[in-house]
Amino acid sequence: MRYRRSFVEGGTFFFTLVTHGRAPWFAHTPWVQALGETMRQVRHKHPFETLAIAVMPDHLHCIWRLPEGDTDYGTRWMLIKQGVTRCIRVQHPRAKVWQDRFWEHTIRNDRDYAAHCNYIHYNPVKHGLVALAGDWPHSSFERFVAEDIYDLKWGISAMPRMPTSSPGE
Repeated sequence: MRYRRSFVEGGTFFFTLVTHGRAPWFAHTPWVQALGETMRQVRHKHPFETLAIAVMPDHLHCIWRLPEGDTDYGTRWMLIKQGVTRCIRVQHPRAKVWQDRFWEHTIRNDRDYAAHCNYIHYNPVKHGLVALAGDWPHSSFERFVAEDIYDLKWGISAMPRMPTSSPGE
């Protein structure tokens, strides 16, 4: 099967990565921390900006913005997946952590960006893990509250609409 990837220089992308067999690796805080540290290490050598993220027990969603002229999110994800797998294999030597592929979508405009941010931050509520998006510890929700994009009660009963401006714009 040939995968069609979108390569937009300096683009903004929504990603979904899933664990192998939907194993709940990220239900354990040390593995969430290993993911964060690995992302920081990769970002140091291969810059990108994480605009939004939610790490669920068996998958993650995030939005990245790549530097101008750069299209290579694939190398970044390969390095992140390898780094997290190495960390987990210290305690679980035979662990297969990730599905082989990931899903990406090019963010087209502010409305698309807002919809994907809403999806990311509402995901823990949707999966029944918390009643309020702000109760999920492994997301960028608090940053969105601090930047006055969301209020603390955002997403109580249903996924609400979000203003259409992007952070930093």
